[in-house]
Amino acid sequence: MANGGGGGGGGGGSSLRMSSNIHANHLSLDASSSSSSSSSSSSSSSVHEPKMDALIIPVTMEVPCDSRGQRMWWAFLASSMVTFFGGLFIILLWRTLKYLWTVCCHCGGKTKEAQKINNGSSQADGTLKPVDEKEEAVAAEVGWMTSVKDWAGVMISAQTLTGRVLVVLVFALSIGALVIYFIDSSNPIESCQNFYKDFTLQIDMAFNVFFLLYFGLRFIAANDKLWFWLEVNSVVDFFTVPPVFVSVYLNRSWLGLRFLRALRLIQFSEILQFLNILKTSNSIKLVNLLSIFISTWLTAAGFIHLVENSGDPWENFQNNQALTYWECVYLLMVTMSTVGYGDVYAKTTLGRLFMVFFILGGLAMFASYVPEIIELIGNRKKYGGSYSAVSGRKHIVVCGHITLESVSNFLKDFLHKDRDDVNVEIVFLHNISPNLELEALFKRHFTQVEFYQGSVLNPHDLARVKIESADACLILANKYCADPDAEDASNIMRVISIKNYHPKIRIITQMLQYHNKAHLLNIPSWNWKEGDDAICLAELKLGFIAQSCLAQGLSTMLANLFSMRSFIKIEEDTWQKYYLEGVSNEMYTEYLSSAFVGLSFPTVCELCFVKLKLLMIAIEYKSANRESRSRKRILINPGNHLKIQEGTLGFFIASDAKEVKRAFFYCKACHDDITDPKRIKKCGCKRLKVGARSRYPKDPFEFKNTAHNSQLVTEPVEDEQPSTLSPKKKQRNGGMRNSPSSSPKLMRHDPLLIPGNDQIDNMDSNVKKYDSTGMFHWCAPKEIEKVILTRSEAAMTVLSGHVVVCIFGDVSSALIGLRNLVMPLRASNFHYHELKHIVFVGSIEYLKREWETLHNFPKVSILPGTPLSRADLRAVNINLCDMCVILSANQNNIDDTSLQDKECILASLNIKSMQFDDSIGVLQANSQGFTPPGMDRSSPDNSPVHGMLRQPSITTGVNIPIITELVNDTNVQFLDQDDDDDPDTELYLTQPFACGTAFAVSVLDSLMSATYFNDNILTLIRTLVTGGATPELEALIAEENALRGGYSTPQTLANRDRCRVAQLALLDGPFADLGDGGCYGDLFCKALKTYNMLCFGIYRLRDAHLSTPSQCTKRYVITNPPYEFELVPTDLIFCLMQFDHNAGQSRASLSHSSHSSQSSSKKSSSVHSIPSTANRQNRPKSRESRDKQNRKEMVYR
Repeated sequence: MANGGGGGGGGGGSSLRMSSNIHANHLSLDASSSSSSSSSSSSSSSVHEPKMDALIIPVTMEVPCDSRGQRMWWAFLASSMVTFFGGLFIILLWRTLKYLWTVCCHCGGKTKEAQKINNGSSQADGTLKPVDEKEEAVAAEVGWMTSVKDWAGVMISAQTLTGRVLVVLVFALSIGALVIYFIDSSNPIESCQNFYKDFTLQIDMAFNVFFLLYFGLRFIAANDKLWFWLEVNSVVDFFTVPPVFVSVYLNRSWLGLRFLRALRLIQFSEILQFLNILKTSNSIKLVNLLSIFISTWLTAAGFIHLVENSGDPWENFQNNQALTYWECVYLLMVTMSTVGYGDVYAKTTLGRLFMVFFILGGLAMFASYVPEIIELIGNRKKYGGSYSAVSGRKHIVVCGHITLESVSNFLKDFLHKDRDDVNVEIVFLHNISPNLELEALFKRHFTQVEFYQGSVLNPHDLARVKIESADACLILANKYCADPDAEDASNIMRVISIKNYHPKIRIITQMLQYHNKAHLLNIPSWNWKEGDDAICLAELKLGFIAQSCLAQGLSTMLANLFSMRSFIKIEEDTWQKYYLEGVSNEMYTEYLSSAFVGLSFPTVCELCFVKLKLLMIAIEYKSANRESRSRKRILINPGNHLKIQEGTLGFFIASDAKEVKRAFFYCKACHDDITDPKRIKKCGCKRLKVGARSRYPKDPFEFKNTAHNSQLVTEPVEDEQPSTLSPKKKQRNGGMRNSPSSSPKLMRHDPLLIPGNDQIDNMDSNVKKYDSTGMFHWCAPKEIEKVILTRSEAAMTVLSGHVVVCIFGDVSSALIGLRNLVMPLRASNFHYHELKHIVFVGSIEYLKREWETLHNFPKVSILPGTPLSRADLRAVNINLCDMCVILSANQNNIDDTSLQDKECILASLNIKSMQFDDSIGVLQANSQGFTPPGMDRSSPDNSPVHGMLRQPSITTGVNIPIITELVNDTNVQFLDQDDDDDPDTELYLTQPFACGTAFAVSVLDSLMSATYFNDNILTLIRTLVTGGATPELEALIAEENALRGGYSTPQTLANRDRCRVAQLALLDGPFADLGDGGCYGDLFCKALKTYNMLCFGIYRLRDAHLSTPSQCTKRYVITNPPYEFELVPTDLIFCLMQFDHNAGQSRASLSHSSHSSQSSSKKSSSVHSIPSTANRQNRPKSRESRDKQNRKEMVYR
């Protein structure tokens, strides 16, 4: 044998040779690649063979190795080959024998069948053939083999926990064996090793014993043994397991084909799937590509390392070169990439031949795999990570309609500086990556905002954003979509998905259509008592507009109250100065100090306004009745009979949250003499203990027992009728007609409040009927044909003080839910004669689709036509209406945002340009007693409010009160031709919005963040806006989609007793003396003390601040003016007035009477007196019925 330098090649890049200068147990490493020349110059050593003087095997004297240094690589290779081909031969031999046995036994089987047929007669006779013992044994043997096979299949499958553990363990040990190969690759290809002293060999032996056992399990479980023998994992075991046992036997190691363990990396993707780490198709595909590429690369590098360090066998291993394994890895990479630097190359024939074939497959794999891998990595979602919750910091998830507009509006309100420090992180989840503008917005708020790409319908994405630990989930709706029902359906599906993943999560969602709101009640885990809220945009939008029909400008005031606006200071004395001072006010809640416990609501309200500079409009009342379905109720201006309890939550109007803290810190002992409210801070006094509450009744409506208590038989029943609006007040003092000092004992004689009274019976038989909850006026369903008016009929009908609703829509238009507009105008806290007649002008095809939800409301008429027709508008006496509402159901069908509001704008401008005959207006106004009730001293009860003060007649359409609904905020510039608003001005700063003549649905976006921070705010807004919609009523509408009529009972009649919004005129009435230069604070205190009336704003003429008189009739809103604010006679005051029980008794008899001051004083005194008999009350009641019937026949025919 020639020089065997290849056998001495190994890691480190140098050839190993024996030197004459070293001892027997020492090896010298030479970096020269010329192994043959160096071997010939070496002298003899302790291990030297005369015929093979260049073949050197590293040896230790302690190892009983071959003294001649003979290579034994063939023994290792032979063990693998014999195992592989021997097993293959046995399998093929078994199959051949089995086939021959089957063929040979085929003929015998036919013979047995013939015997069975012949013996059939004997079996038919009842004789039983004994079972063959051999067949029974074979059946038992088959059953035993099947059981073992099934057991082995279970062990190696990943379907069970044991199987998964075993598969993962085998993969981990395979990687461990590969690591040992990497370590041993730094040693010579073949070396003498002692098994008992070589630690790596011992570990490798243990691994391979385990692989052998696992191979046995796989072999038993295999259905086709031949294919099993030829699969990749089996071949890997054949060429890696037997050489280890040979190594132990020969006390020598051969690196050999152990590099094949790298092929196990192909299973890396399967292992990660077993561990539930890989879940998406892209991630699985990426790991598959990477594992195949890397395993092929490492395996090929191992083969080059073997042949290059060994040499060619037919060259007597003389042409070897010393290459490390990692140099081979480098060589294979530059070969696959076709770079080929030439610094490292194959010298052996085997190596070059392998490279020829490898470059064909490797180049193809490199060219296809690498670009795909890069594409998968590059296409990975930029926002595909997971949210990491920060300890001590809450986070919310916002999803749904995520656009630049919706997100910017939400963040502007949510992160407003007027709120307390918002320690909440906002996590946006959307299935579309943000555009550059939205991405820039997220980066500007990167400390509090994160974005993740995904869908709430995917539980994996919900887990990524940690929805289970989120404080709430907010769902935004697309207000401008063409199909509102489809948008609501998608949001309902989002709610279902989120609630299915985590039922306890609080959800606040926007809904477009009111009728779709009922579907949320069908979700079992939806619970409004736990904070779940649905903000119905159609309900609130039309509710705001409806309230503007009762008090013009109220929609603007309420919209500004729940929107966060920064204070903009203007030095000039313009209307914008006073308007913006009010805009900076918002709605807040705070618990009341113990100093207020025991005081009445008006007293606390006055104290807060005068001393604390706060306006309190409502409180949260917690019922002591545990059996009540709803223990918490919000009472708006409940009156002087309510006593404040400990821990009462108050609703305040203030400019920021810090001011509201005064109500909590106020202490009578420390702050009674302080005049500057900013000095009211937390004091050191001890707070009133809870035990002190025993001095006051648990129920604020409970009073000391009197002789008249026996008459109040309804008292224990009423507490079981919860309402989110106001309590059922048993000791009501008769509205604002009676002084707060009036004795509650006398007021309990009010016949309206005593069950079983004749007046209740009269009401049951009267036209004054209500729905089953008592919250709304109700009538029997009417056919639409009975309410349709022709143009001539409408012109002949004397319409005045009514509401004209101009509606654009057709058969294909989406329903906007006109019921939400009508319901607040039919609230039961209005008497029947106070209801404004509603006339719809629009397409009859569209109104027929809406009529199903409107046919239970009284005083509704329809004029088929178009709002652009002046003839139709004149027919409905639009110049005599209290309000003209312009709506459109076609806005979202137009792609161009500038044209979405074209119909509403055209209708508004058309009305403003109309001219009217003054004589006709005066005639109609006088014939109907046009002066608003409550505005003159002839009013029977000196009631100071009912509606807006109107001119005697209107000769131009500019003076007609109009409110126009807009979709696009920028279109507001087209409503007023004489304003100077910049097109880029925000909506709330424009003149039409400030005057209450325009309303856009975008202002409702602020309700999302307002509801999150305080869910009571939404309840309060809904109470003020909808006229009495409660969760119980919504459940009823969800059940029947219609209001159900009900008999008037003490419980339902008590629901009428709630506050409503009105406007107080200062030109005439009991407050006329304050109108000319008076102080707003004096008016506030007088109205509160005298009439339990709570003032909260002013509706002022735009040019009232000018010294010269102006012909402009436009007004603007001033919210919560300060105490010293100066009043002018033309001001209208927004106020919350009490329900007037006795207004319905005398109004009908006085509606057509002459309004003289003498009769006024008489009627006034008669109302102040407490009637002693029921008959005295029944007489005006009967007159009211007769007059109302006569008026109905005259007006509505």
